[in-house]
Amino acid sequence: LRNEKIGFKIREATLAKVPYMLVVGDREVAQKKVAVRSRKSGDEGAAELPAFVARLSEELKARK
Repeated sequence: LRNEKIGFKIREATLAKVPYMLVVGDREVAQKKVAVRSRKSGDEGAAELPAFVARLSEELKARK
């Protein structure tokens, strides 16, 4: 964990071309979800972590 503001962290990840960013704040913890941002499509909203992991696994399998 770093002390930078969230906007700085998102910008830094975008410049580094990180494919997915998961943001977990108080709201996400309360809902037991993660906020997903994709490099390709931007903000994808909240998703349950197991569902996102399954989706990511399918994307990785499709690449092979």
